[in-house]
Amino acid sequence: MQDSRDGSIGVGSDLRNNGSSHVQEVIKTAHEELRQLMRQRAEVMKRIGTLKQTIAGLANLFGDEILGEELLELVDRKSGGRQPGFTKACRLALMEASQPLSVREVCDRIRERLPGVLLRHKDPLASVTTVLNRLVEYGEARSVLKDNGRRAWQWVADTPPIARGNGQAGVSIPHV
Repeated sequence: MQDSRDGSIGVGSDLRNNGSSHVQEVIKTAHEELRQLMRQRAEVMKRIGTLKQTIAGLANLFGDEILGEELLELVDRKSGGRQPGFTKACRLALMEASQPLSVREVCDRIRERLPGVLLRHKDPLASVTTVLNRLVEYGEARSVLKDNGRRAWQWVADTPPIARGNGQAGVSIPHV
């Protein structure tokens, strides 16, 4: 009854088995924490989306001048300088939409607002589809089926107070 690796009787085997249970416990704890953090990230991204939509809506009503430079940059509305990246452009298209958008509609919106962004992509529809699916994985967007059976994507945001039935008219600002 010798352990073939260290020549001692059962000692190496006991250490490996005991160490394995500790490793499994660490993995289990890390897995639970990772799942919790992923849920928190999805909630934070949803909240960020809601706030960005609120700020963008106010800027649409009252003009971008009401926003400072930092806020313009945070909500991806800063003009001039370098253009936002491809993922940011897809986010922006979804955030500004009032209904779910097809891949082609997202491409059209990007082409209207930031035409140079799509020029670097050989197959813009495939690139946009990849980014939109990634945004779904991040919890920032959701995929839905339109009436015609085609897939569309929608920015994930908290339900605004008016939709929750508070009965107030005018600009609704989500809870902060």
